[in-house]
Amino acid sequence: MVLLAAAVCTKAGKAIVSRQFVEMTRTRVEGLLAAFPKLMGLGKQHTFVETESVRYVYQPLEKLYMVLITTKNSNILEDLETLRLFSRVIPEYCRVLEEGEISDHCFDLIFAFDEIVALGYRENVNLAQIRTFTEMDSHEEKVFRAVRETQEREAKAEMRRKAKELQQIRRDAERSGKKVPAFGGFGSAGMSSMSSGSIIIDTIIEPEKPKMAPVPVRPTGSSKALKLGARGKEVDNFVDKLRGEGETITSNTGKRPSLASNVLPPPVNVESVHMRVEEKISLTCGRDGGLQNMELLGMITLRVTDDKVGRIRLMVNNYDKKGVQLQTHPNVDKKLFTSDSVIGLKNPEKSFPLNNDVGVLKWRLQSTDEALIPLTINCWPSESATGCDVNIEYELQEESLELNDVVIAIPIPSGVGAPVVGDVDGEYKHDSRRNVLEWILPVIDAKNKSGSLEFSVTGQPNDFFPVNVSFVSKRNYCDIQVAKVTHVEGDAPVKFSLETSFLVDKYEIL
Repeated sequence: MVLLAAAVCTKAGKAIVSRQFVEMTRTRVEGLLAAFPKLMGLGKQHTFVETESVRYVYQPLEKLYMVLITTKNSNILEDLETLRLFSRVIPEYCRVLEEGEISDHCFDLIFAFDEIVALGYRENVNLAQIRTFTEMDSHEEKVFRAVRETQEREAKAEMRRKAKELQQIRRDAERSGKKVPAFGGFGSAGMSSMSSGSIIIDTIIEPEKPKMAPVPVRPTGSSKALKLGARGKEVDNFVDKLRGEGETITSNTGKRPSLASNVLPPPVNVESVHMRVEEKISLTCGRDGGLQNMELLGMITLRVTDDKVGRIRLMVNNYDKKGVQLQTHPNVDKKLFTSDSVIGLKNPEKSFPLNNDVGVLKWRLQSTDEALIPLTINCWPSESATGCDVNIEYELQEESLELNDVVIAIPIPSGVGAPVVGDVDGEYKHDSRRNVLEWILPVIDAKNKSGSLEFSVTGQPNDFFPVNVSFVSKRNYCDIQVAKVTHVEGDAPVKFSLETSFLVDKYEIL
């Protein structure tokens, strides 16, 4: 088989995308495609037509045609098999078979065409292999990116540690009444240090966007120049200058951030006493109803950054009626918590650790009671003459919650093209590479507690499971919150900041 060209054209013969596999001019290809509709007007019901020099093998795609131009001595059976593969590739990249959609994904289609045919001859590949080849997923690239991100995090953590040490030195000097040490200065030496320091900070903070900084001019006289080994001091000098200008430099011990920090925006004002109330849910339901398993894990994490407020107690309000199991940290006075719902250390003379995230209280809820499902999902696929009609709906059972960035992912059979979506509440997105239809809902709350999505596509009822759900929320599922923070001595109130998050670890309907 010698395949000359593959093209997607209109019924008038206008080429939208064309890929030549042998040496051919553009004029020659456009002339062959322009003559194609005229040859079809002979009243023959075939999937190919011939001229004196070439053969057209074609398949209608709604208002378009998928056309292969081959030599006359090629094997017609192989031509038809190749045509079917070309026709299955197009819906993988285009949601609708229209001229504008084809033009938008023209390069994706050309890359896929090149995987099917090389130098005019068919390659032994299937649709799954074409998808893998065009994605160009590289394990070495992933390893390189992971190493680079680790180096960036370590560099940022080192910079923050230096800033923290500098802040501690200044605080100790102010307490002892000594003169606060000055860093940097004015004049040529100070400007030289600041210029070099700026270059170093840019390298640490933005390693992916290197900036072309002017080379500092070597000052004359006895001014200090950039020295090897002075990197840490110059970073300290520059951070001190930023702090002197009123910039806020936050300290970080380099611990792994919580999952909530990757999903929810960080709080604007973080006090010296900061707490995070985090909950993660893992839930599995059956497609015909019934809760197979539901497990919810929660924790209150305390972080103290000022030793003046290290000796404190937390007043906890527990209004939960779902039957959670509570457990305090071993160093927390369990009797005090059981009797008064107050979290405090067993030794009142000790302080909570500084600049460390300490989990002081955690809880667990496990149940198979359907009434405790926060968000129910019902998926009803029914077979029809053209494939399957799928109706999926959600309902918020826990009306006190407000779920944000909700994504309901429904699997779609491979190679059947984009589903035809009817009625939908919210938005939807078809990911042809992952074979998933994503139903996207920005907010689900008491005012928007239910909704539905209807679509049709070729497939069997079992093809649309499991359905996966993801969301985030700034309100926790179990009604457990920190109401007040006081000093151990005198019960004076302490100002604190609170961050609440409710996240999904696993949420699927099998």
